[in-house]
Amino acid sequence: MRKLALLIAFFALVLGATAAFAHHGWSSYDADKALTIETPVRTLAYRNPHAHITIDYEGREWHVVLAPLSRMESRGLPEKDLAPGKTVTVVGYPRKDGTAEIRAERLIVDGRTVELR
Repeated sequence: MRKLALLIAFFALVLGATAAFAHHGWSSYDADKALTIETPVRTLAYRNPHAHITIDYEGREWHVVLAPLSRMESRGLPEKDLAPGKTVTVVGYPRKDGTAEIRAERLIVDGRTVELR
């Protein structure tokens, strides 16, 4: 019975680690191509597991992956600060595959820099 419990615990750890890795697959973003974009927010999705905004950049609509809500709020970035139409500066990394998506490292809003990672 003890061996079965250990085997179940082992598989739970492996599955949990796999899920966490898949969720945080930051290797698909190009850390050698930092972007700094000042632009109005088009849309905002302020929800878990990560908030998202969309912006216009180089004639395309880009999806910007932000931090979890708890981190954003604890660092002073509430939902109202990212309302559509609000101008923000996004500092982050684009996807390597050319998809119009950015992993944001920080946002500058109303002169405040908020670290997201």
